[in-house]
Amino acid sequence: MCGIIGISDHPDASRIAYLGLYALQHRGEEAAGIATYDGGVHIIKDRGLVFDVFDEPALSSLKGNVAIAHTRYSTTGSSNVKNCQPFLVTHRGRPIAVAHNGNLTNTEELYRKLEDEGSIFQTSMDSEILVHLLAKTPNGDYKKWFSDVLSQLKGSFSVVFMVGDVLVGARDPLGFRPLVLGKLGNGYMLASETCALDLTKAEFVREIEPGEIVIIRGSKIESTFLPGHGKKKAQCIFENIYFARPDSHIFEDNVYLVRKRLGAQLAKESPVKGADFVMPIPDSGVYAALGYAEELKLPYEVGMIRNHYIGRTFIQPSQFMRDFRVRIKLNPIHDVLNGKKVVVVEDSIVRGTTSRSRVREIRKAGAKEIHMRITCPPIVSPCFYGIDFPSEEELVAYGKTVKEIADFIEVDTLEYLSLDGMLAVMKDPTGFCHACFTGKYPADIPGNKSKYLLEGKPKST
Repeated sequence: MCGIIGISDHPDASRIAYLGLYALQHRGEEAAGIATYDGGVHIIKDRGLVFDVFDEPALSSLKGNVAIAHTRYSTTGSSNVKNCQPFLVTHRGRPIAVAHNGNLTNTEELYRKLEDEGSIFQTSMDSEILVHLLAKTPNGDYKKWFSDVLSQLKGSFSVVFMVGDVLVGARDPLGFRPLVLGKLGNGYMLASETCALDLTKAEFVREIEPGEIVIIRGSKIESTFLPGHGKKKAQCIFENIYFARPDSHIFEDNVYLVRKRLGAQLAKESPVKGADFVMPIPDSGVYAALGYAEELKLPYEVGMIRNHYIGRTFIQPSQFMRDFRVRIKLNPIHDVLNGKKVVVVEDSIVRGTTSRSRVREIRKAGAKEIHMRITCPPIVSPCFYGIDFPSEEELVAYGKTVKEIADFIEVDTLEYLSLDGMLAVMKDPTGFCHACFTGKYPADIPGNKSKYLLEGKPKST
């Protein structure tokens, strides 16, 4: 999961891209980058938050009316500076830059093919494969060029390219990751989520459709479609559950309202009798907790306060850093919790260690009973499409009963939302990937399922 931005035909393209990345900071905290074009390419990228990487002199040096930008969250690849995006090459005098959100599942096959043809890789990102394919494919007509290249890819991708002054955006045929189109002055803006359009005052036009390729030259836009588009969708339901910002509109729905509906459905399925109040784990559980409390007409309380200067714990690259951030991120309110029977609503449980740490803090604050309710089913299978649960051994729900998970995280009771209940609140129940809950994958996965990702080759962004 990463955040991507594309800007066409705007005199302040770098600053618009910067603001867009700011709005998408939640999609990745490891690195950020912007590339622009004004007859030549200018690029700045580095590890760190958007605020850390860019200042006014940096933005002033990024000249041009076209830009693409990226904020990075690596799933399995290393987080060193050479893997920061956008990734840029020059082929026969023409610069090609790419920013990618997703995870290709035929990386090994493409990697071997390209190496056999003489390609030399500079990074450990699967995204680099895209520019090598573009360089090796006849490119007289943009529609055919990008169709020929992107049709070779398997897995998930929402991607933006800058080829000179031409901006290209695309989604894979199943539409795993979101990508939206906005109108900005005379030109256009592409972004992972509509919250980036809101901040930059771009007018929302529509979502890029699964399998669609849009080609933007200044104020002109045209599109074509990849083979297989429209047959089915496999949009990542975890975007609605956790990743996307609640003020975003993705997959034809508002994320805030989806999360409230998930909470209300959870209340119908798993009420807690005699509870004193409902509380969320901030911030991801807030909106579901509102829906849960409203459905059961229970008081809603904020039992823990979040330090908003601390980033997301789930997307930190090491368990040590996740544990450290959990300890300083949330602080329980003792006077609210002491002696109470509380319902704690959370969006998901992945490894379980974060949930256990939070439960212990709530217990130390004096809570009499802790009943945890989760707005999705147990996560029992790895994701090969861009989310960081790459092995079953890391998943607390794999091979355990709900009672065993409850004992592990030290709650009095634990209940998950059912798969049918989760899908029922979506506008298009058949249009989502839920492989992490079912083990039923809608697209190819790499190699032997039990081995997951091979070492030493390009990995996901």
